[in-house]
Amino acid sequence: MKIGIVGCAGRMGRMLVATVLETAGADLAGGTEQPGSEAIGQDVAVLAGGDTTGLAVGDDPAALFQQSDVVIDFTAPAATVAHAAMAAETGTALVAGTTGLASEDDAALAQAAERTVILRAANFSIGVNLMLGLTEQVAGLLGDDYDIEIVEMHHRHKVDAPSGTALAIGEAAAKGRGVNLEDVSERVRDGITGARRAGDIGFATLRGGDVTGEHSAIFATDGERIEITHKAANRGLFAKGAIRAALWTAGQPAGLYSMRDVLGFS
Repeated sequence: MKIGIVGCAGRMGRMLVATVLETAGADLAGGTEQPGSEAIGQDVAVLAGGDTTGLAVGDDPAALFQQSDVVIDFTAPAATVAHAAMAAETGTALVAGTTGLASEDDAALAQAAERTVILRAANFSIGVNLMLGLTEQVAGLLGDDYDIEIVEMHHRHKVDAPSGTALAIGEAAAKGRGVNLEDVSERVRDGITGARRAGDIGFATLRGGDVTGEHSAIFATDGERIEITHKAANRGLFAKGAIRAALWTAGQPAGLYSMRDVLGFS
């Protein structure tokens, strides 16, 4: 499959390029960056530490979609929405790992998925997706006397909070309990907050250093605490998962998919 990478000069973009180059069955179609980027015109593979391919970094994502079977996008919400429209226009599959999407952004991706394959995931780690399933199952088995807290930590450069993965964990817990996360989510605690409301799902966000990503789902009641934790040591596992997802899109009908579809479990 011909795989294109938008945002190819960023940390994740370079990792994706390197992973495509070393993956059997995957060919690098090219990469793009924002107009004005110093990476424009440089060899895409060389930027990622590989050998010269003759593929120069461009600034026209529409052209990249036309020459790719699937495009991988770990950029920003507004860009991802625009890329989804390009995917629908060209019939190219889109694998989106962008976090911080608003409800209207989700709606735009769903609309594009009526015409092409859109695969969206908050996290492409197999371990994290297993954690989501376990969190949903545990939340469904335990009653409201178990308080649920989601704790996450990332590097100092991360711009959104809570992380997309933390919110996905919260959604899994809410689904297990049969409630709407928006109705029970507690994002901020400061000052005299009063006692914790039964049934709430709390979030705590930590930022610092070069932490790739750590997430915990905590179920706490009187006398015991259950914790489900995932720690990522490097971005390589996310890149491998994204490439696996990109290859999986081959031959799939138009629709909105997730890593659960890729891994074959509900």
